[in-house]
Amino acid sequence: MELGHFGFTVDPAASDVGLIENLGFGTLWVNGGQLDRLDVLTGLLAATDHAVVAPAIIPPDVFTPAEVVDLFRDAETAAPGRLMVGLGSSQHKPLSALTDYVDRLDAIPQDRRLLAAFGPRKLDIARHRFAGAIPGMFTPEYTAHARSRLGPNPLLAVGQYCVLDTDADTARESARAPLRFLMGLRSYTDSARRQGFSAHDIGTLSDTLVDSVIAWGTPAGIVAHAQRHLTAGADHVYFSVLSDGSQPGGLDAARQLASALGVRR
Repeated sequence: MELGHFGFTVDPAASDVGLIENLGFGTLWVNGGQLDRLDVLTGLLAATDHAVVAPAIIPPDVFTPAEVVDLFRDAETAAPGRLMVGLGSSQHKPLSALTDYVDRLDAIPQDRRLLAAFGPRKLDIARHRFAGAIPGMFTPEYTAHARSRLGPNPLLAVGQYCVLDTDADTARESARAPLRFLMGLRSYTDSARRQGFSAHDIGTLSDTLVDSVIAWGTPAGIVAHAQRHLTAGADHVYFSVLSDGSQPGGLDAARQLASALGVRR
């Protein structure tokens, strides 16, 4: 499935999703925290015309394989070829549990599902059982490492948090909002350690950590950061815009980033 080079994370309940789609983003992503029910995704398909819709992520500890298969079948009936199933969990569980779960997803073609994979063993599963991987909070250097582990053919879609703000203090404060939660999860802290961040960086959410994994600044600067992921081997980068309310968000942010992308869309 072709995701395009760039995607954008949307609020599936917002009235402007069609306008964001028409800015040229190949894929519209939905954060896992917004998936209190799976028909949110079929609703987004109905509200748009052509973009791929992808959840990042459907958590296996919340939704059963049967529910995910039913979602896929409903999506194929309503909007054939437009749903990419993103699967993953913030909970640290044995890999055998994931394998058992995937065994029950055979009704969903392998090329229509992605795995949130950060470490080497999950990347191996993404290579063998999925179309590819959806990592996040990666530096471009670690994107290159993930590409090497996946091999040349699987899809590598990298999630990029960003803040449209050139003031370092306010931009970093917005950037730390998701980090305060994510760096309390083992998968993210393990990933940060693998990328070379110290216990001090992780514990204090240091400027070094923030500036390395979250892009902030001008639209052109954020696009340049995303382009480094593509150069490092990513096939697709999707923007998740953070805002304190005074910083651009939603449709405004999407327009600014789409303008900066230009012909790279």
